[in-house]
Amino acid sequence: MCNTPTYCDLGKAAEDVFNKGYGFGMVKIDLKTKSCSGVEFSTSGHAYTDTGKALGNLETECKNNFAPGYEAADFQLHTHVKDGTEFGGSIYQKVNEIEMPINLAWTAGSNNTRFGIAAKYKLDCRTSLSAKANNARLIGLGSTQTLRPGVKLILYQL
Repeated sequence: MCNTPTYCDLGKAAEDVFNKGYGFGMVKIDLKTKSCSGVEFSTSGHAYTDTGKALGNLETECKNNFAPGYEAADFQLHTHVKDGTEFGGSIYQKVNEIEMPINLAWTAGSNNTRFGIAAKYKLDCRTSLSAKANNARLIGLGSTQTLRPGVKLILYQL
Protein backbone atom coordinates (compact mmCIF):
# COMPACT_ATOMS: atom_id res chain seq x y z
CA MET A 1 0.00 0.00 0.00
CA CYS A 2 1.35 3.44 -0.92
CA ASN A 3 1.50 6.26 1.62
CA THR A 4 0.15 9.49 0.14
CA PRO A 5 1.85 12.69 1.25
CA THR A 6 -0.05 15.23 3.30
CA TYR A 7 -0.95 18.62 1.83
CA CYS A 8 1.89 20.44 3.65
CA ASP A 9 4.47 17.98 2.22
CA LEU A 10 3.50 18.64 -1.42
CA GLY A 11 6.35 20.55 -3.11
CA LYS A 12 8.44 20.55 0.08
CA ALA A 13 11.63 19.32 -1.64
CA ALA A 14 11.57 22.17 -4.17
CA GLU A 15 10.67 24.73 -1.51
CA ASP A 16 13.58 23.62 0.70
CA VAL A 17 16.08 24.17 -2.12
CA PHE A 18 14.77 27.71 -2.65
CA ASN A 19 14.45 28.70 1.02
CA LYS A 20 17.00 26.78 3.12
CA GLY A 21 20.71 27.47 3.24
CA TYR A 22 20.49 31.18 2.49
CA GLY A 23 21.26 33.69 5.22
CA PHE A 24 20.70 37.20 3.94
CA GLY A 25 22.67 39.65 6.10
CA MET A 26 24.36 36.80 7.91
CA VAL A 27 27.56 34.76 7.61
CA LYS A 28 27.24 31.25 9.01
CA ILE A 29 29.62 28.33 9.47
CA ASP A 30 29.03 24.75 10.64
CA LEU A 31 31.92 22.32 11.09
CA LYS A 32 31.83 18.71 12.26
CA THR A 33 34.59 16.16 12.65
CA LYS A 34 35.11 12.83 14.35
CA SER A 35 38.39 11.43 15.69
CA CYS A 36 39.45 7.83 15.16
CA SER A 37 38.74 7.16 18.85
CA GLY A 38 35.08 8.17 18.46
CA VAL A 39 35.14 11.71 19.88
CA GLU A 40 32.90 14.02 17.87
CA PHE A 41 33.50 17.76 17.68
CA SER A 42 31.03 20.19 16.18
CA THR A 43 31.28 23.94 16.06
CA SER A 44 28.97 26.52 14.60
CA GLY A 45 28.82 30.24 14.48
CA HIS A 46 27.14 33.09 12.73
CA ALA A 47 27.69 36.81 12.44
CA TYR A 48 25.13 39.41 11.42
CA THR A 49 26.52 41.86 8.89
CA ASP A 50 24.11 44.69 9.78
CA THR A 51 24.70 44.70 13.58
CA GLY A 52 28.17 43.16 13.79
CA LYS A 53 27.03 40.77 16.52
CA ALA A 54 28.39 37.22 16.47
CA LEU A 55 27.45 34.00 18.20
CA GLY A 56 29.18 30.63 18.30
CA ASN A 57 29.37 27.35 20.16
CA LEU A 58 31.52 24.23 20.45
CA GLU A 59 30.17 20.81 21.32
CA THR A 60 32.10 17.65 22.14
CA GLU A 61 30.55 14.21 22.33
CA CYS A 62 32.45 11.21 23.64
CA LYS A 63 31.07 7.74 22.72
CA ASN A 64 33.98 3.97 23.06
CA ASN A 65 36.34 6.23 26.21
CA PHE A 66 38.50 9.46 26.24
CA ALA A 67 41.62 9.95 28.35
CA PRO A 68 43.94 12.91 27.86
CA GLY A 69 46.93 13.28 30.13
CA TYR A 70 50.31 14.82 30.75
CA GLU A 71 53.40 13.02 32.00
CA ALA A 72 56.80 14.33 33.15
CA ALA A 73 59.61 12.70 35.12
CA ASP A 74 58.12 13.53 38.54
CA PHE A 75 54.55 14.65 37.72
CA GLN A 76 51.54 13.09 35.97
CA LEU A 77 48.07 14.44 35.29
CA HIS A 78 45.41 12.15 33.84
CA THR A 79 41.69 12.63 33.14
CA HIS A 80 39.18 10.23 31.62
CA VAL A 81 35.62 9.82 30.43
CA LYS A 82 34.26 6.28 30.44
CA ASP A 83 31.09 5.42 28.53
CA GLY A 84 30.04 9.07 28.70
CA THR A 85 28.89 8.62 32.30
CA GLU A 86 32.00 8.32 34.47
CA PHE A 87 34.39 11.23 34.72
CA GLY A 88 37.62 11.11 36.66
CA GLY A 89 41.25 11.84 36.91
CA SER A 90 44.40 11.57 38.93
CA ILE A 91 47.37 13.67 39.90
CA TYR A 92 50.72 12.12 40.81
CA GLN A 93 53.71 14.00 42.24
CA LYS A 94 57.08 12.62 43.28
CA VAL A 95 59.41 14.72 45.39
CA ASN A 96 62.67 13.05 46.42
CA GLU A 97 61.62 9.80 48.12
CA ILE A 98 57.93 10.67 48.59
CA GLU A 99 55.23 9.76 46.05
CA MET A 100 51.74 11.27 46.42
CA PRO A 101 48.77 10.50 44.15
CA ILE A 102 45.20 11.84 44.32
CA ASN A 103 42.27 10.16 42.52
CA LEU A 104 38.88 11.71 41.76
CA ALA A 105 35.86 10.15 40.01
CA TRP A 106 32.20 11.06 39.51
CA THR A 107 29.35 9.12 37.91
CA ALA A 108 26.72 11.14 36.01
CA GLY A 109 23.16 10.77 37.16
CA SER A 110 24.11 9.98 40.74
CA ASN A 111 25.75 11.55 43.74
CA ASN A 112 28.45 8.90 43.62
CA THR A 113 31.70 10.85 43.95
CA ARG A 114 34.90 9.05 44.82
CA PHE A 115 38.04 10.65 46.23
CA GLY A 116 41.27 9.11 47.45
CA ILE A 117 44.71 10.23 48.52
CA ALA A 118 47.80 8.14 49.14
CA ALA A 119 51.49 8.48 49.96
CA LYS A 120 54.53 6.25 49.69
CA TYR A 121 57.81 6.98 51.42
CA LYS A 122 60.94 5.11 50.45
CA LEU A 123 63.09 4.71 53.59
CA ASP A 124 66.01 3.12 51.75
CA CYS A 125 66.62 1.01 48.64
CA ARG A 126 64.81 -2.00 50.22
CA THR A 127 62.12 -0.54 52.51
CA SER A 128 59.07 1.62 51.87
CA LEU A 129 56.01 2.71 53.86
CA SER A 130 52.65 3.56 52.33
CA ALA A 131 49.31 4.95 53.46
CA LYS A 132 46.00 5.68 51.77
CA ALA A 133 42.54 7.05 52.60
CA ASN A 134 39.34 7.62 50.66
CA ASN A 135 35.95 9.28 51.08
CA ALA A 136 34.38 5.93 52.04
CA ARG A 137 36.37 6.24 55.30
CA LEU A 138 38.72 3.42 54.39
CA ILE A 139 42.30 3.78 55.57
CA GLY A 140 45.16 1.55 54.53
CA LEU A 141 48.70 1.25 55.84
CA GLY A 142 51.45 -0.80 54.25
CA SER A 143 55.09 -1.72 54.53
CA THR A 144 57.29 -3.35 51.89
CA GLN A 145 60.65 -4.94 52.62
CA THR A 146 62.77 -6.46 49.84
CA LEU A 147 64.57 -9.45 51.38
CA ARG A 148 66.67 -10.20 48.32
CA PRO A 149 66.21 -9.45 44.61
CA GLY A 150 62.88 -10.89 43.48
CA VAL A 151 61.55 -11.65 47.02
CA LYS A 152 59.43 -9.06 48.85
CA LEU A 153 57.68 -9.10 52.21
CA ILE A 154 54.55 -6.96 52.03
CA LEU A 155 52.33 -6.15 55.02
CA TYR A 156 49.00 -4.37 54.65
CA GLN A 157 46.54 -3.13 57.24
CA LEU A 158 43.10 -1.93 56.15
